[in-house]
Amino acid sequence: MTQTGAERQATYRQRRATAGDNGERRISTWVATGAALALERHHGVSQREMLEQLITAADGRITKRLDPTSPEWTAYFSVTE
Repeated sequence: MTQTGAERQATYRQRRATAGDNGERRISTWVATGAALALERHHGVSQREMLEQLITAADGRITKRLDPTSPEWTAYFSVTE
């Protein structure tokens, strides 16, 4: 039986959770126009790549300051959703 477009999309989205090295999650949000325009100015870099770089760099700055044995470390990494 042929799948509808919605069924194909649902199957695709289910596969994304296990794609790549550690799965993927969908982010859907509105941003300020200035931020969107700045993102568009980075020619040759996809929006996804730029967002991943910015988020990972910010996370690295935070985790570098945390002691892995501290309650703050545990609290920071207890976020699962």
